[in-house]
Amino acid sequence: MDFKNDVEAVDALKNRIELLHAEIAKKIYGQDEIIKQVLISLFSRGHCLLIGVPGLAKTLLVNTIAEVLGLKYNRIQFTPDLMPSDIIGTEILDKDREFKFVKGPLFANIILADEINRTPPKTQAALLEAMQERAVTAAGERHQLDKPFFVLATQNPIEQEGTYPLPEAQLDRFMFSIWLDYPQFEDELTIVRNTTSDHQVQLQEIISAKEIIYFQDLVLKIPINDNVLRYAVNLSSKTRPDTELAASVTNKYLKWGAGPRASQYLVLGAKAHAALSGKYSPDIEDVKAVAKTILRHRIIKNYKAEAENISVDQLIDEIL
Repeated sequence: MDFKNDVEAVDALKNRIELLHAEIAKKIYGQDEIIKQVLISLFSRGHCLLIGVPGLAKTLLVNTIAEVLGLKYNRIQFTPDLMPSDIIGTEILDKDREFKFVKGPLFANIILADEINRTPPKTQAALLEAMQERAVTAAGERHQLDKPFFVLATQNPIEQEGTYPLPEAQLDRFMFSIWLDYPQFEDELTIVRNTTSDHQVQLQEIISAKEIIYFQDLVLKIPINDNVLRYAVNLSSKTRPDTELAASVTNKYLKWGAGPRASQYLVLGAKAHAALSGKYSPDIEDVKAVAKTILRHRIIKNYKAEAENISVDQLIDEIL
């Protein structure tokens, strides 16, 4: 990663993102905005929650991203009987009669936490520590996870029987909450045509783990003007009811607003979005571009909003 300066490095990042996008699009059709948001989250060191009905290629999307990134990837199917040791690892007695830690599936670069709301809070909490600390604790010993470490969790919004809704504290650990919608008609035609024939796609590895870590550090170094920084913090503040900066729509329809982590992610997301767009410093439009996916799982509606059938996205639009 031998660049003359950071400007040249940002240009290289934009180029790599375009190559990644083009390679992923060979297998994933009509989800350009979703792919862009997942890549922004990755280069911002964030985690993603993907919410959508079955059959929208959530799992295929994660598989494809892992393939082009050249990272170690593990899929964990979350079930009601899954225990923390099943994902973290456990200690076993080896042939020398000494305890040895056997790593679980969390020890990878990309983790697909499939149907995360189907597992009990105890196991969800184990994943929460890994997401926040980039480390796990087993038998009183701390084990560092591989870098980069990126969790993509999926959730089905339809079936709620036998599920354990994620607590607000764990939802807050996700940088983005991304809603997947049905594909457009032409995109669905392409999907059906290619998946019901012998059409095969060979994907190329575009970027290495070492390069990803370099570009993650680069995103942190991107400068941001004070007015953009103030806009991001102000936007989070406007979602907090009964506070000095609360918007009128906030006091009317919200029970709880976004915390300081939302402000941090708005700034990081804006920096990554700017780099993806070929800009060397983010502006207010970059903050707006990531605002919805960062705020939608951090604000809680009150009974009035529920009664009037007002969505979280409508409230965010109003605040913006």
